[in-house]
Parts: sequence; C-alpha cells; structure tokens
Amino acid sequence: MSSVQQEIDERTKLTSSNKFEMLLFRLGSDANGERSELFGINVFKIREIVAMPPVTAMAGAPQHVMGVVNLRGQIIPVIDLSAVTGNIPKTGHNIMLVTEYARTTQAFAVEGVEEIVRLDWKQVLSAENSAAGGMVTSIARLDDDVNGQRLVQVLDVESILRRVMPTSDGEMTPENVGPQVKLKEGTMIVAADDSFVARALIEQGLQAMNLPYVMCKTGQEAWEKLQSISAECAAQGREIHDKVALVLTDLEMPEMDGFTLTRMIKQDPKMRALPVVIHSSLSGATNEDHVRSVGADAYVPKFVAEDLAGTLRRVLAEYGQVV
Repeated sequence: MSSVQQEIDERTKLTSSNKFEMLLFRLGSDANGERSELFGINVFKIREIVAMPPVTAMAGAPQHVMGVVNLRGQIIPVIDLSAVTGNIPKTGHNIMLVTEYARTTQAFAVEGVEEIVRLDWKQVLSAENSAAGGMVTSIARLDDDVNGQRLVQVLDVESILRRVMPTSDGEMTPENVGPQVKLKEGTMIVAADDSFVARALIEQGLQAMNLPYVMCKTGQEAWEKLQSISAECAAQGREIHDKVALVLTDLEMPEMDGFTLTRMIKQDPKMRALPVVIHSSLSGATNEDHVRSVGADAYVPKFVAEDLAGTLRRVLAEYGQVV
C-alpha cells in the first residue's frame, strides 16, 4: 500500500513542475497497412487497464460503439478507438482502457499498450491545424530534443466522445446558463482550452451570459496575453483587474498546463488578485486538491452548463466585477 501511495504522491508532484505522465498505445495500421502510429492519453484520465473482456453488443448502438462490458458490477460502454481514428488493428483489440471523463466512465478498445512516459508540457505542441479531423489536440516529442523523431498523437477525448456518443449535456444555451451578467465596463474574461469542442462550448456559454472574452488555445498563449494586458495597464497607471474580470482555464494544455498558469498568475504581484476558475475533465478529489494548492478560486468539472455558469456568476460577484 505504501508503494502505491508513493507512486500517487510522485504523480501529484508533477503538477507543480509543468509535467505529466502519458500512457502510450497503438491502434493498428492505417487503411494501407503501412504505418502503426503511437497515440497517447494523460494517465490521470485512466482508471485502469485490463485485458479485453467479452463485449455484449447493443441493438441500435452508435457507430464505433462495440457494446458494453460488465466490469465488477458497473456497465461501461466500449468504444472502438481504432475505427474512430481510421486504423485497423493487426492483432485485434487486446487491451481495454477504462477512463473517467467529466463525471462519466467509458472504455476504449486498443490494440496494445506500450509504456508510460513522463513529459514536460513544453514537449507538447498544438496540433490544431493537423489533418486529424479534430481528434488530435497535440503532438508530443518523446525525446527531450526539438529534433527528436519519436512523436505521439495526443487524442482529444472530449471531441471523440462528443462525436461517438452525442449528448445535449453541457450545451451552454441561454436556458441552461440563466440570467445574463453585466461586467464592469471595459473588462473581459480570458479563457484557455486546447480542445476545439471545449472552446466552442465555452464560447457558446460566455456569449449566452453576455460576457466579453478572449479565447486562447494553450496556457502559454493565455499567459502571454495576460502579460501583455498587464504591461498595457501599467503604462496607463491602471490595475489589470480593470481589464480582466476573470481567468477561465483548462488543465491539460500544450506548452503550459492550467496548474502552471494558475500558479504563475497567483505568484505575480500585479496579477495575483485576478480570480481563476479551473474547468477540466480531470475530475476527482485528487485533482481538486491540486487546484486548491495552486491557488485557484474555483474548480468546475466539464461539462455541466449550470455548474459552470453558476460558478462564474458567483466568483465574479465575489470579486466585485459585476455591475
């Protein structure tokens, strides 16, 4: 038990150094049978890894949903991740990755698992404009070298789940978010998320709440934006909270994660008074403890429209940013 706790503690410490651990796996070869690419997912999203059990097919199941499995009394849908990404497993689906995402549990069938690697978020670069159809958020260099040849595609779990199992949960409509909010004149929200799907939902919600915003794709981009605004305010003899009402950030992002972004904001004398709300699919008590340790003002698991809207409304009011 002590060795397990030590392993958990070590992974917890990674969040204070802009590092994380990623599980590497393979999904088979492409349609031409020529390549077998490496894919990755944050270890914090993985609940367990098991040998592929028998799957019970479901009548009328969505495309790419193989069926369900009974895992110790819990019925879990199984998604054919190879088919979703256009790959064909040469040796079949041998491993099942059980994941926890945004308060839900699901499993992904993969061909095989390779290893767990420890990376710095600076080794992860945005793949927003790649040809992966929105299913890959970033590309990670496995060698700590800009010329490293070992690359891994980091999958956008949010996009894949929305595509395979569409749901209206999380839709940020005016009916779901409640009354509009009027900010102090000239202020706005600075938001950051690397997922296209997440950004679209967040923007939908901020617009429904009548909250002006600027959207960033990485923590590094958000930090540079805040530094620019801070310098502009200093030149005008103003405080940064005269222009930024709140920072809303994801946790998993290329170049700089949300933990590091929050910590840097709270350690900067000119920015520390800014409220920071973390909005992430990395739910659970452990991650919420991390959030408190870096000084964030609130944590909201993705995607519950009412929860996000209510938290934003409350924190903005507490910081006197609402007219």
